[in-house]
Amino acid sequence: MAITLKAARVNAGLNQREAAERLNISESTLSKYESGKSFPDVPMIQNIEVLYKISYRDIIFCPKSTV
Repeated sequence: MAITLKAARVNAGLNQREAAERLNISESTLSKYESGKSFPDVPMIQNIEVLYKISYRDIIFCPKSTV
């Protein structure tokens, strides 16, 4: 079941500040990932998988239509 990046964070019990600290990125960067304004590189996706305990295949990285 695919969920948004934000939902994955919330399901992991983290607020944006906590998740950003654990991922060693700024809250602004995490916000951009969650809103689809920018996308994480492969190493960051791997870190997200570990932190949120979810496969990248189950994460929706672009929550809104770009069309």
